[in-house]
Amino acid sequence: MRSVPRCIPIAAAIGTLSLLAACGPKNDKAAAPAAPPPNVAVYTVAPAELTLSAELPGRLEASRTAQVRARTPGIVLARVYKEGSDVKAGDVLFRIDPAQFQASYDSAQAAVAKAEANLAQAELKVKRYKPLLAAQAVSNQEYDDAVTVQKQATADLATARAARQTAGLTLGYATVTAPIAGRVGRALVTEGALVGQGEATPMAVVQTLDPIYVTITQSSADVLRLRRALAEGKVKRADGRDNAGAAKVTLVTEDGQPYAKAGKLLFSDVSVDESTGAITMRAEFPNQDRTLLPGMYVRTRLEQAVNETGITVPQQAVVRGPEGATVLVVGADNKVTSQPVKADAAHDGRWIISAGLKGGEKIIVEGFQKTKPGGVVAPKPWQGPPAGNAPGQTSAPAAPATIPAPIPAPAAAPAAATTAAAK
Repeated sequence: MRSVPRCIPIAAAIGTLSLLAACGPKNDKAAAPAAPPPNVAVYTVAPAELTLSAELPGRLEASRTAQVRARTPGIVLARVYKEGSDVKAGDVLFRIDPAQFQASYDSAQAAVAKAEANLAQAELKVKRYKPLLAAQAVSNQEYDDAVTVQKQATADLATARAARQTAGLTLGYATVTAPIAGRVGRALVTEGALVGQGEATPMAVVQTLDPIYVTITQSSADVLRLRRALAEGKVKRADGRDNAGAAKVTLVTEDGQPYAKAGKLLFSDVSVDESTGAITMRAEFPNQDRTLLPGMYVRTRLEQAVNETGITVPQQAVVRGPEGATVLVVGADNKVTSQPVKADAAHDGRWIISAGLKGGEKIIVEGFQKTKPGGVVAPKPWQGPPAGNAPGQTSAPAAPATIPAPIPAPAAAPAAATTAAAK
């Protein structure tokens, strides 16, 4: 009878411990629910017609440049034009002292008059001798001498007229005029300067600014790749070419502002610069308001071809690592995979994908730091770039993104804390 009371407390203690041991694991599982998949913004890749253009550096230069020089020696009497103004061909720019040249011209004019008088006298003599020769009133020798004198007088008159023309040209050079229409710069000589003494002294420069030229260079390797793609039919020539094949060119000025009027490509050089490996090209732009000035550094965008199935993606969607560029693709089961791509060129703030994507893929644009290949995400459509950087605006390429480091899984709660919570 005494053994029964001793067994009851022991059995009760064993039952309590068994109950606590059974309840502990169940409460641990209930305290750690599964985390929801992270939200990411995805962009659906869609092929579209893409104009392939090359952004190239260039330097502006006048379409025509004329150096105004003194073609005759003398003292500058006056500068007629206003520096920095527009002039027409033939407008007077300088006047050189013409006194000496005027005297030479007058002397040549007198020589012409004398030669004309001698010729008239010789012609009259021949005219009188001709009927006398028929009547044998004069000898053949006398008639032949008269004809010879007439021919000499004719030659002397031609010589005098040529000398007068030379004197007239020299006199005309004393009035210095603009050889072409354009804008004339500052005067290189002042009144009282002796010019043209031994050499043609520069006096001013006239430049035609409308239209204006821009000289641009492009790598010969890029030109070869483009021609090969055109020959293989991967791309076609860009629209906007005229019958002569002039490609459309746009321009960005030194302050980063686009120039309102488009230009056209005039020619591409037939040789490659050995020192740079580049081909020189020239484009022409209208410049009625004289905004563009010779010597300015500009950036040009040359439309070269059209890819009818081109693929572009937002720049932030491309991540770069040691193995190259990749994008994170969300599959039909919302599982993330890494897809290598080739993105070597940018257009309007987007990367041009030349290999790796075909269209229809959903790539992560925002939130790729929250996941990694093999993970599951909750995708939602990408709303586009923020205001002020809309598609179509040219922007500098974004800094290359790096592959995000894997996010560690949440650690399990300590057993003691779980037991305490259960209690």
